[in-house]
Amino acid sequence: MNDKIIQQVKQRYGIVGNYEGLNRSIDVAIQVAPTELSVLIYGESGVGKEVLPKVIHDNSARKHNKYFAINCGSLPEGTIDSELFGHKKGAFTGALDDREGYFGVANKGTLFLDEVGELPLATQARLLRVLETGEYIRVGESEVRKTDVRIVAATNVNMQKAIREGKFREDLYYRLNTIPINMPPLRERGKDIELLFRKFAYDISEKYRIEPVRLTDDARELLLRYKWPGNIRQLRNLVEQISIISKEREITSEMLRGYGVTDDSQGETGLVLHGANRMEHTAEVHSYEKERDLLFQLLSSIGKEVKDLKELVHSNMEHIQNVPAEGYRMFEEEKPNIGTPVQYGRQTPVQPSKPYFVNEQRYQPQGNVSYPDHHIQDVDVEAIEETPMSNKELMKKNIIDSLKRNNGNRKKTAKELDISERTLYRKIKDYGLDI
Repeated sequence: MNDKIIQQVKQRYGIVGNYEGLNRSIDVAIQVAPTELSVLIYGESGVGKEVLPKVIHDNSARKHNKYFAINCGSLPEGTIDSELFGHKKGAFTGALDDREGYFGVANKGTLFLDEVGELPLATQARLLRVLETGEYIRVGESEVRKTDVRIVAATNVNMQKAIREGKFREDLYYRLNTIPINMPPLRERGKDIELLFRKFAYDISEKYRIEPVRLTDDARELLLRYKWPGNIRQLRNLVEQISIISKEREITSEMLRGYGVTDDSQGETGLVLHGANRMEHTAEVHSYEKERDLLFQLLSSIGKEVKDLKELVHSNMEHIQNVPAEGYRMFEEEKPNIGTPVQYGRQTPVQPSKPYFVNEQRYQPQGNVSYPDHHIQDVDVEAIEETPMSNKELMKKNIIDSLKRNNGNRKKTAKELDISERTLYRKIKDYGLDI
């Protein structure tokens, strides 16, 4: 480990701290830079993983070519292949022009794929092919293209766990993990926390032309005991809040607690506001087991609702089937005697309170139905059959009688029965009428 070179790199890229784990990570990045090996950087969110890919690129033979940093977690899943590999005009809605994509534009350069663990499986397969053969195909195109790109990736997830759960390809993991580099979390870096606090305080002092804040001894001890779940990003935000909001320039441990810094914290996010607007959040480690249990609960709830719905529909169907199908055909309003419906062969009394049928569709009058007395004729009750005909029998009889009256003319018969000729032909066939 060459301490002089490491210090030069720190000064060039604004890296603050003397923690041994940090120095070792920088040293590995410097050693791997001249090679063409793939690098996978591990570390929690906010530890500063984005610095090392730049160090690797600037110290490699590709330093005069392009460097792109891509956050894979921020790319929409529907367009991520287009962003990385490009697309052909008309390949999908909105593809108005040809596009090269990052792998085409960054040829001979370096691509930093941050949050690589968020890539969908289909994209992982295409990325593996690029890493192994240097070949890729644009979306909507069949032509194989070549590229010479070095990949440096970073992740904040447990890759072994993601592989076990089928969320990340094992072969791609080993291809990316040729040289692993670990960035230590802030809570392990000891005195580096105080150095970073002072750096951020002076940066804000110069930017806003204000006096920099300072820490008391008890405040320094509290910062060292705090867990820093948001790492360097959280510390920077905290210093910015204190520098702008606090009227005091000397910060005590009691004042830090007012901003959410506690010595017994197990993971506040640091989204803390001062005074009445103070908000404290607990960072939860992502659990696929918990996510699976929630999905099972949701599916169980949906299944119960579907079962209840089936029972309700079955109950309603039984109720409908138990209603007697009495065939009373609606008569035309322009008939001179509305008390006598169109029936052929015999007279059937009108019973408005019962359901009747329009083109074989059941209709139930609503409310009390009454007709003027001069429209109602006396009917011989004894002439009524005790067992009424079914809909099918009644319709069959009407068709036969109408065809006879119209001498077999189906067009006139359909018109008389107020149905279409096509329906008449179908019913003649269904009823087996040889007329």
